[in-house]
Amino acid sequence: MIKTVIFDMDGVIVDTEPVHHFAYYQHFKHLNIEVTHEMYASFTGNSTKNVYQKLKDTFDLEHEVEHLVQTKRSLFNDAFDVKEDLDLLPGVRELIVDLHDNGIQLILASSASKVTIERVFNRFGLHQYFTHIVSGEDFPKSKPHPAIFEHAASLSVAPKEACIVIEDSTNGIKAAKGAGIFCVGYQSENSKLQELEEADKIIAHFNELDYQKVRDIK
Repeated sequence: MIKTVIFDMDGVIVDTEPVHHFAYYQHFKHLNIEVTHEMYASFTGNSTKNVYQKLKDTFDLEHEVEHLVQTKRSLFNDAFDVKEDLDLLPGVRELIVDLHDNGIQLILASSASKVTIERVFNRFGLHQYFTHIVSGEDFPKSKPHPAIFEHAASLSVAPKEACIVIEDSTNGIKAAKGAGIFCVGYQSENSKLQELEEADKIIAHFNELDYQKVRDIK
């Protein structure tokens, strides 16, 4: 019986991807580098720090990684604050509330920075539902490395066999499976370039899940 659900954030709880895309490509323009759509898609599930380390290595950028990260973060924050149509993905709040009200432990494990997670959680009032928040910036390796999910599972009230992960990216699913955790792949509009076949179960809308279906998922 499932006791804990570990949620990814970007692309699962909220779609901040258009804001990230806007901020990244503004920065790429400032840096005078050309990042293909294929290369950008490969960054999904990576922390911002690891994205810029890859870009620094690929394009021989002179700036330090931390400086690049802070510049992009400022661009993101400016865009986030003015984007009025930013909302939770359809059905996810209902699922979160249903799981929480029925005693399922909820943990967030996101590659996003703590600052970004806080902005999202404060804007949409999500803190009350989650017992723990795990940020990818605390780990040297990003998804598909399993460290973030291994740590999230260690915070569970139950063994990892009683946990599931909900992910929307190829790297995230690989990380969940690498950690030995049952993974639900969420096939969103923004995951079209992502391969979800390794997930144990694939859904296209959160109305396909509720407390009873999650509890008995295995």
